[in-house]
Amino acid sequence: MVFNTGAALLDAIVLAVVSKDEEGTYGYKITQDVRKAIEVSESTLYPVLRRLQKDDCLEVYDRECAGRNRRYYKITAAGEAQLNLYRSEWMDYSRKITAMFAGEELV
Repeated sequence: MVFNTGAALLDAIVLAVVSKDEEGTYGYKITQDVRKAIEVSESTLYPVLRRLQKDDCLEVYDRECAGRNRRYYKITAAGEAQLNLYRSEWMDYSRKITAMFAGEELV
């Protein structure tokens, strides 16, 4: 993709991916789901997950899988509120950019 992905957009995408599963989801699955929208490396994604956890947007727990612990991430109430803000802002932002690309006058 030719457009840079800023931290806020990456946070929004990660929160959207994690919010899809009520039980939460694990890091590798998050990476695979995020890659459906944008190209991102695991080394980029894990600091995002840690930051969202630090900001109380995600809670983390471990679950055994095939004899090993797998770290799961689950969205919190604060994360849901942040995701709703991102959704609202994205709708407004994308509408304006789409209008500009279409040559429409912005009001």
